[in-house]
Amino acid sequence: MKLTVNQGLFSKIPNLKIGIIHYTKIVVSPSPQMIKGRFQLFQENLYFELQETPVTERPGIKEWRSIWKAFGADPNRYRHSAESLMRRVAKQNYLSPVHLAVDLNNFFSLQYEIPIGIYDVKHLQGDVEIALGTEDTGYEGLNGRYNKLKNILYSKDDHGAFGSPFVDSVRTSVTEETTEALQIFYLCPSIEEKECRELLNACGKMFIQVAGGDYTIAVLTKEHPNITI
Repeated sequence: MKLTVNQGLFSKIPNLKIGIIHYTKIVVSPSPQMIKGRFQLFQENLYFELQETPVTERPGIKEWRSIWKAFGADPNRYRHSAESLMRRVAKQNYLSPVHLAVDLNNFFSLQYEIPIGIYDVKHLQGDVEIALGTEDTGYEGLNGRYNKLKNILYSKDDHGAFGSPFVDSVRTSVTEETTEALQIFYLCPSIEEKECRELLNACGKMFIQVAGGDYTIAVLTKEHPNITI
């Protein structure tokens, strides 16, 4: 499978960086109590922080709102997923456990203040491209409705769109049957590539500590816009 970032994206955000973690031989189960407890405590601490610093002033959230605008979307109407999660925490509407893949994905997203998606490779067909949505781009999302992705980054395979930093599709969602997964990190462009790799490795190591299996990472940039996994 080849993963590619469409070159047109770099004309608007030259230092755009997309992080990739490819997991194999994982076991997705309900999150162990250690993960549940750590995530709950993290959300409670974050809630108090957000009383001092509003969601939209958090560095990562703020940077991704500016990226939204640069691509032509309205960040107030279509909030990226990290901002949506953080707004829930700010209202003490804490995220409930689903299973370890979703729980860790949400934890990483809140911790690093960036949108992240995780997908079941079994439901992907052919190569994957990250591009900018048009009037015709959309899918049935995990939010229970059809989502249009005009001027929003999205991922597509041979079957069409399946993911974005807005909301992910039902088609490629990770379940407890998943053994191979693709995690896409919409990294902050301001972060240096070395730091991006450190972030991805930290997330990958934590993930396989509880899910088992193996992982590999990649950072896609203007100079290196594709990788084969």
